[in-house]
Amino acid sequence: MANTYFLPLFLSLIAISSVSANFQRDVEITWGDGRGQITNNGELLTLSLDKSSGSGFQSKNEYLFGKIDMQMKLVPGNSAGTVTTLYLKSPGTTWDEIDFEFLGNLSGDPYTLHTNVYTQGKGDKEQQFKLWFDPTADFHTYTILWNPQRIIFTVDGTPIREFKNMESVGTLFPKNQPMRMYSSLWNADDWATRGGLVKTDWSKAPFTASYRGFNQEACVWSNGKSSCPNGSGQETTGSWLSQELDSTAQERMRWVQKNYMIYNYCTDAKRFPQGLPKECLAA
Repeated sequence: MANTYFLPLFLSLIAISSVSANFQRDVEITWGDGRGQITNNGELLTLSLDKSSGSGFQSKNEYLFGKIDMQMKLVPGNSAGTVTTLYLKSPGTTWDEIDFEFLGNLSGDPYTLHTNVYTQGKGDKEQQFKLWFDPTADFHTYTILWNPQRIIFTVDGTPIREFKNMESVGTLFPKNQPMRMYSSLWNADDWATRGGLVKTDWSKAPFTASYRGFNQEACVWSNGKSSCPNGSGQETTGSWLSQELDSTAQERMRWVQKNYMIYNYCTDAKRFPQGLPKECLAA
């Protein structure tokens, strides 16, 4: 019962941080042996992949709820076999995770945008989409909004997926483990493109993805509690922490799902012979 009262009190006390991007200040490149680069006075970050290694970076902060925006320009041309990621994840063997994964393809064929949600190490909640634009021609904004009621995946301001907190029907929801933001570019040609049938063409290497505009409106977790050093007060707190999709946003999401969704675990009856997951039936 104590937990029931703790969350509203906790949310009423925390401050919120919204800070414009500076990769030198906000992230650290964690692997790739020089294949990740921060340039333009911290405004641009690039990851590259060659036959020896990919590369990746992570946020310096951990978050317990937040809205994370990243502008990304994906690997152009023949990107088959490559995967570019943007995700939130907690450590440990029973981790929580919220995923954007961009699966490369042959020149002229569209990327596949793969989304998933893990709670306590359990995932299997995949939805996949094609995009309605070329994600390699320019930067586009990808957003993960995570609050106690829902997770919303957004592309250029258009919601593509909502994963609601449906603990009331027995579905796990990530709400207790602080998560860090991660991004990587790596080779996954054993499964990424057409189930692994199309392999990476290393003659096209190095492959490069670019990042800018990292924005974090978040409850930053440090020393066992949530706080925001540059808090901007309750007005911001009330926006993303309680945000839900209004009727216009729901209509836009339905448009995306009708026209661009290519896989939805909630309609894959063959995968769940014992019955679809409870959240699928309750939605």
